[in-house]
Amino acid sequence: MLYDHLGRAVDTGRLRDEEAGPTLTGVRQIISGHPAQGMTPERLAAILRDAENGDPLQYLELAEEMEEKDMHYRSVLGTRRLQVSGLPITVVAASDDKADVAAADLVREWLEWDEAQFALFDVLDGIGKGFSCTEIVWETSGRHWMPKALIWRDPRWFRFDPADGHTLRLLDAGGQLLPLTPFKYITHIHKTKSGLPIRGGLAYAISWGWLFKNFDIKSWVQFAEVFGHPLRVGKYDGSASESDKAALLRAVRNIARDAAAIIPASMQIDFIEAKMSGNIDLFEKLAAFLDRQVSKAVLGQTGTTDTGQHVGTANAHEQVREDIEQSDAAQLAATLNRDLVRPLVDLNLGPRLRYPRLRIARQDAEDMAALVVALKELVPLGLRVEASVVRDKFGLPEPAEGAEVLMPQAIAQPAPEQEAAPQRAAHAARPGGGNEDTDALDMLADEALADWQPLVQGMVDPIRKLLDECATHDEFLRRLPEVVTAQDTAALTEALARALFVAKLAGLTGAPVQAIGGDGDAGGGNA
Repeated sequence: MLYDHLGRAVDTGRLRDEEAGPTLTGVRQIISGHPAQGMTPERLAAILRDAENGDPLQYLELAEEMEEKDMHYRSVLGTRRLQVSGLPITVVAASDDKADVAAADLVREWLEWDEAQFALFDVLDGIGKGFSCTEIVWETSGRHWMPKALIWRDPRWFRFDPADGHTLRLLDAGGQLLPLTPFKYITHIHKTKSGLPIRGGLAYAISWGWLFKNFDIKSWVQFAEVFGHPLRVGKYDGSASESDKAALLRAVRNIARDAAAIIPASMQIDFIEAKMSGNIDLFEKLAAFLDRQVSKAVLGQTGTTDTGQHVGTANAHEQVREDIEQSDAAQLAATLNRDLVRPLVDLNLGPRLRYPRLRIARQDAEDMAALVVALKELVPLGLRVEASVVRDKFGLPEPAEGAEVLMPQAIAQPAPEQEAAPQRAAHAARPGGGNEDTDALDMLADEALADWQPLVQGMVDPIRKLLDECATHDEFLRRLPEVVTAQDTAALTEALARALFVAKLAGLTGAPVQAIGGDGDAGGGNA
């Protein structure tokens, strides 16, 4: 039996079919209301209060309309979602253990799905509305359980549990709240502020600026319509009938559009030039000010969106301020690790204590170059680094069994015959005093290590015995210090001491090594 992160049992029979799709009747319909029409401050305040009190329907519809009707808000919010969903994704294996590497490779296989980035864009819908729900439809037609589709679900079809305000529930056809099926949904509650999730969406705060901007633009359009034409004044004498007056009024009203009119000779129309006083660009300044506030709230800056002396000052990858991008990416990764990575691993490989993790972040080429230099310098000095960690940083998968791999020539393993050939050649080239071209100390080292296995046998045997006795890796590491007292280092110590004595004596006297150590025996009796 599988369990999700909340300890709920997983019913795998419900994972292959859609369960949160739209219906023709009931509450899950695609038909939406349009609360933005005729919006007033009083209505907006009431909509936000209703959302806070557990009925977010009109607020969610308003948030959708804001994205549709305000081009600036749509642009900056889309920029933030696109920038984060387009960041590089790496999979970090839990360890170098074969099972952990296999789990990481399984997640990498999903990341090769062409529509993964679009799915992440949908998950980030929670930035504007406070939360998002994406339904996972699984398939088992291949070798593994794999998500066949990640379907964005209308947030109007979900509600927060009235008891805690944080747990999402699905509305059924009758409007009842149902718990979300384990392993079936990616629920992303995006934090832009602390508190209730429904109040954390950017639309909740920006809605007031959006309303004031709407009033401003409406007044600006009305002003442009009136100010663009001169004032028309129709004059009639006292003998004009009611029908004559009506005809004159129609002519005055329509003359701006038709540029022509017919009136009785006894009447006249005067055009009076509009004389405006004060600052007539007030509307534009107010709209620009409100747009700048929206840019700050969504992107954290205005340098890449607004005209003026600072336009274009942000770098290309800083359209969203760096700290905001990092927070969005970390929140998205946490959601995917909980709601997608864990189910994917559990369904295919079974539950485990540690899982691979998705890491979503901008990779700096400079940092990777510095890492290569550091590894090159530190690993030869004894620094121990897990190979999987390095592979994950570079986004490289575990090599497949039997695959041709790149490896430095310095560590290529020679065949046993090739390894023994230089030693045989060195010995064969030493008649009497030895070969002049062969370094004496190298010859001494070759002779001392020619039969090294008996020298370390007493040290290796206790380790092998401990391996046989231990059932787990952790137990082996815990008991490893016990082996030190059981190891026999006498043979190795004596061989090293004899070799060092011969080398030091040869250096002091200038005598050939063979003359001191005997015929091919660095520790012989002549020493």
